[in-house]
Amino acid sequence: MIGLLALRNLVLRPWRSVFLLFGYSLGVAVMIVLLSIGEALLAQARDERLVGGGEITVLPEGIDVEVMKTGGLGGLFFSIDHARFIYQQLLAAPRLSRAVAAVAPQIEGKLLYARTSDGREIPILASGEIPSRTTAVGARSPLAAGEWRDDSLDRVWRDPSPAELRHAIDHFHLPPADARGDPTWAEWHYFNVLSSDRSKWVFISFIVGGAVPNGQWGGQLLVSTHEHGGASRRFVATVPASGVRFSTSRADVAIGNSNVSVLADGRYAIRARGKEEGGTSTIDVNLVVAPAPGAYFPGAALSSGEMISGYVVPGLRADATGSICIDGHCDEYQRAQSYHDHNWGVWRGVTWEWGAARAGSYTLLYGRVQPADSTAASQPLFVYVVDSLGFRALFRPREIRYEDTRTLRVGGETIRVPRRGTMVDVRGDDTLRVDLQIEDATATDTRRAAVERGETLAGRNLAKRYFVQMKGMMRIAGRLSGKPISGDGAGFFETYR
Repeated sequence: MIGLLALRNLVLRPWRSVFLLFGYSLGVAVMIVLLSIGEALLAQARDERLVGGGEITVLPEGIDVEVMKTGGLGGLFFSIDHARFIYQQLLAAPRLSRAVAAVAPQIEGKLLYARTSDGREIPILASGEIPSRTTAVGARSPLAAGEWRDDSLDRVWRDPSPAELRHAIDHFHLPPADARGDPTWAEWHYFNVLSSDRSKWVFISFIVGGAVPNGQWGGQLLVSTHEHGGASRRFVATVPASGVRFSTSRADVAIGNSNVSVLADGRYAIRARGKEEGGTSTIDVNLVVAPAPGAYFPGAALSSGEMISGYVVPGLRADATGSICIDGHCDEYQRAQSYHDHNWGVWRGVTWEWGAARAGSYTLLYGRVQPADSTAASQPLFVYVVDSLGFRALFRPREIRYEDTRTLRVGGETIRVPRRGTMVDVRGDDTLRVDLQIEDATATDTRRAAVERGETLAGRNLAKRYFVQMKGMMRIAGRLSGKPISGDGAGFFETYR
């Protein structure tokens, strides 16, 4: 009966029947396609090899995994900043060795442009990985021919020697196009050393500044010595550009007869000679600074309007051995507390909060760069915490609360500087309180030439013109991963007034 009705309907209304059959066929086809896509997505979700191998895939925050699986545009343009640091200090770090067997960094479908010999640019999608690591997580593809193994660059990325790591993060830079010719450009190595009884300390800076590389620029060695409760002394050596040697691929620098060089084992050899400002005394520095393994800050680069700032700490926790001599009278140091960082950028109108200290088994770094723009200055600080296994935690206190109850005389004027400081932050279940007790402080008028830690050949026009350097104690308390932490120790702190 049904067949007879269908036949009569087809004879009486043929076009309507054809249209209905076409619509039905189209619906069936769409359903088949949708079911096929759903089955493919389900297979991808179950097969970890299609999303990188292993059991866990780490992606930047905000990336849509489903869009990546289906090849959408949202999966093409992303990267993980400081990927090597994340690999070495987080995922493949000794801290997780009991839980993590292998980690494989991979780039999939990265948009690149290949330029041909006739000047044409061709868009391509490229992938990259480290063969031994990809094999370790079970994601190696079958080889049609040839070999597939780590080369020297793969080895340096995944397992650099101490010296290779120093050069990779601590090399010098040329000003970017926006800052080329700016006389406030400066870049410098900075070291500090504290005697075992905390009664003496020294700041050492190797500064390259000015309109590098084609304008008026030069280099300066600046060494300042301090004694608790006593006067500080400044020793300098200023040389023209012809006497400065630096590299954009190595951490070594030479300013006249003074130099910093990275030894084969990753330690820094410092040789410096300067003359006292306003006097005839000379200082000779002969130190070797040894950073603790894993105790480094990988660096950050900021850009806000005319402000360009870069900062890295290759030696957050370090020891110094050697001598510092003034007119032949030497102070000897044996594994003395030390620190090393590296800064570069344009510093017109820029100030900062900064500090680094040991607190028992922990070492802390805190800071904030403050451009002339007051809204940018309201950003939180960062507090970076390391222990014997490397990076431990990051906190973001909103502010540091100072008690400015100490006074200093600077150039005939009296200014108030901190005696104490406090920072507090809560990050989920983790908490941190940092208390600073200032034992000694010095202040410098930034309108002078060659102020410590980065003054260049031009004035910085600061609203807060006094640069304050402090020595004191840091005490920490809080909880990390459900366990209490505490400690105290010496360090150095900086601010502006």
